[in-house]
Amino acid sequence: MVTAQQEPDTTDVTTAVETLREALKMAEISLPSLGTDQASPSLKLITLGPVRADVALRLAQVIRRGCE
Repeated sequence: MVTAQQEPDTTDVTTAVETLREALKMAEISLPSLGTDQASPSLKLITLGPVRADVALRLAQVIRRGCE
């Protein structure tokens, strides 16, 4: 299980964004504002951005299906 409290992260944030974008594309989901958080590069945060309710529900469906 992935939690907010993990070991210090060494993941390249750009790679993480592109990997997530590719996975979302496979699920036919688009998050237009997906990108890196430029305000805090040392934290390696990813901005998902605002999404419409139908997109959020589709994302929830895909996540649930993957957890079964």
